[in-house]
Amino acid sequence: MLQQTLPELAASDLARDRWELIVVDDSSSDETSFVAARFADLLVRLPGAPHGPAYARNRAAELARGAVLVFVDADVSVHADTLRLFAELFQGDADLAAAMGSYDDRPPGAGLVSQFRNLLHHHVHHLNPGEAETFWAGCGAVRRDIFLAEGGFDEWHYYRPQIEDIELGRRLRAAGHRIVLRPDIQCTHLKRWTFRNFLFTDFQHRGVPWTWLLIKEGPASPATLNLRRSQRVAAGLAGLAVLALLAAPLLRSLWPLAACAAALAGVVAANRSFYAFLVRRRSLAFAAAALPLHVLHYLVSGVSLVAGGLMNATFGEPTATNPTHAQAEIGLRTWPPAPARPHSGIWGGTFGGLS
Repeated sequence: MLQQTLPELAASDLARDRWELIVVDDSSSDETSFVAARFADLLVRLPGAPHGPAYARNRAAELARGAVLVFVDADVSVHADTLRLFAELFQGDADLAAAMGSYDDRPPGAGLVSQFRNLLHHHVHHLNPGEAETFWAGCGAVRRDIFLAEGGFDEWHYYRPQIEDIELGRRLRAAGHRIVLRPDIQCTHLKRWTFRNFLFTDFQHRGVPWTWLLIKEGPASPATLNLRRSQRVAAGLAGLAVLALLAAPLLRSLWPLAACAAALAGVVAANRSFYAFLVRRRSLAFAAAALPLHVLHYLVSGVSLVAGGLMNATFGEPTATNPTHAQAEIGLRTWPPAPARPHSGIWGGTFGGLS
């Protein structure tokens, strides 16, 4: 996807002498470095096994020259104004520590699962603009001095793509720093979700680590994105709907089916703005087809909560050991060398390239 995402970055309408592009090649086995070299001011090639986005982005942040870091996923295509809007935001608010944008409502990935997953992410962000309790590194920015002072991403606990950005956001907020969510700063998510990675990501890479984080640090604010009361109610109704559906053949009665229908109606009611959005952007048929996936999303979240709690009680907190650190030995190799041009602006950018 770099052949699409890097030219989009290069086409940004922020003056080119105000930002630099650092691409981190996290031990890829393909042509990543050759593609990236055509666009990057600095290419960081990490040797050995993949180290994960937390480690990779920390190395880029150490090398960046700008006062503000922008993190962009390898499968995210920025809009022409994305970098400029971030720059204007930080220049106009000296007290702001970090900010995050949003996916747009035009995900190109074909299929119901891809469309649903990306549109859900888009809608959640657009429901909760303004002051935020967390951070998102898919398209997010943070002042470099604050990022380094707070220790950057936790590369020891999170050596796979998980919730390293959420954990950073919690740490920034605990230290008294401000984070804002700006849905008008947008990008396009190119990822094509399959049913399998939809379940796997929500459970192993999101739900369980998030549960561990909540146990360690205490409950998150009720205003935190998808932890609002309406979402907790919808999750309970989704579980009730499934239980009623499973009970129907055992009880040989229509009452469980009626209860299931009522619970599903409750899920839709709790998310009425989301389903209205799906009808406007896609169709009524699409919105109806998305409901089972939405219920499954809630169920996976609930199972993750239980599983994470049981695993924490049984095994304790995950060990803070990244197995790739010993292989890496901070052996950074850069190619081509960073350009010797003067850097007249305040803006620094890092592009988190995952293998």
